Amino acid sequence: MNTLIAIIGLGVLCLLFEIFNLRKAIVPITIIGLLAVLGLTISEFNSTESYYNNMIVVSKFSTTFSSLFIVLTIFLVALGHNFYENHQSKISDYIAIKIFLLAGAVAMVSFGNLAMFFLGIEVLSISLYILAASDRMNLKSNEAGMKYFLMGSFASGIILFGVCLIYGAMGSFDVTEISELSQSAELPVWFPIGIVLVTIGMLFKVAAVPFHFWAPDVYEGSPALTTALMSTLAKVVAMATLYKLLSVMNADVSESFKMVVVIISMASMTFGNIMALRQTNVKRMLAFSGVSHAGFMLMTLLSLSTSAGSLLYYASAYSLSGIAAFSVILYVCKNRDNEDVVNFHGLGKTNPLLAAILTAALLSMAGIPIFAGFFAKLVLFNQTIQAGYLALVIVAVVNSIISVGYYFKLILAMYTKEPNEERKGTPVIIYAVAVIAIVLNIALGLFPSFILDLLA
Repeated sequence: MNTLIAIIGLGVLCLLFEIFNLRKAIVPITIIGLLAVLGLTISEFNSTESYYNNMIVVSKFSTTFSSLFIVLTIFLVALGHNFYENHQSKISDYIAIKIFLLAGAVAMVSFGNLAMFFLGIEVLSISLYILAASDRMNLKSNEAGMKYFLMGSFASGIILFGVCLIYGAMGSFDVTEISELSQSAELPVWFPIGIVLVTIGMLFKVAAVPFHFWAPDVYEGSPALTTALMSTLAKVVAMATLYKLLSVMNADVSESFKMVVVIISMASMTFGNIMALRQTNVKRMLAFSGVSHAGFMLMTLLSLSTSAGSLLYYASAYSLSGIAAFSVILYVCKNRDNEDVVNFHGLGKTNPLLAAILTAALLSMAGIPIFAGFFAKLVLFNQTIQAGYLALVIVAVVNSIISVGYYFKLILAMYTKEPNEERKGTPVIIYAVAVIAIVLNIALGLFPSFILDLLA
């Protein structure tokens, strides 16, 4: 609860800085504030408390995921310093929206009541709609914002309908009461239907097949920094929330439900990877890559009682490599009309450090050893085999091999092609964010138990 209040206070402070014309201080002060909020969140790690009649519940799950979201937001705010240099008059708006988005994300993993869950999802979604369409003079950005708004509104409507059915069946929004009532012998038919509808809505937010169709267009059209936010922070928030929803409401996940999860997981991995192979636009390629990673993360739903740690580990590994990759993409594609692979030709010669960081990030996503992505997949596969879904793991391994194809397309462009232009000096903040993100990724790969044991 203290974390949520502190984040909202920081967002209001960003807006006040604009009033007092202190724009240059917004980014550094916000980062310092977020680091303080991170310390506050970590200090609550061992406490289990509920606030306001169980509206907000602080637990190990909520504090660990909230800490991950805050770290990702620090990176995204830091990258905003250079990204918004041509929009100095609006920088407070952009940064404040990201902070309020973080408040929504924290509410989504800290809810103890379905009303709070829906409030969190709306705060997060509305912030994303605004950021997707924030490049007003760009037709693609307007299109991305409109598409995301329409599709997101439908998904929110489906979630709300599901919540209404759950309330109708149980007579309560409180997840503790719903969990207790769900163990009774006679359950109204509305309860499982409500769970299914909420799950469908959340699968849209995660961008899993067949609810992924908005992702490639929205990722491509949105400003690059917003795409970075969607593919890292927004995706892991939605996945963690879906996991928590099914866990805390004691939605006794039946075998038929698990089979549907297996099919969606297989379809997301396969379709995402096959479509990514055909892309020449890097943001679009990473959108389809994100669809396949959503398929991997859905595997955690097959063993809800034991896989919280592995979901946290996979989400951390994936999002850190995503931040590192997008740091390089922001530098390479700045002041360009597109993010095609052609822009990356010869990066290994003109800027070896950034080329190495992007290579490391892509290798982590592909699941190559020493990087956290490899160990995250290993843990996930091990748990899924123990749950009795060997066929799913075989499909996942094949898909990991396929993904190497399109990641290497970008790596080869950086090292085997001739540079098509001279590159100007790189901002220090790009180096800092990219290096810290990839170092954290490698550290998690070398010491996986540090994250896995948090929710054991």
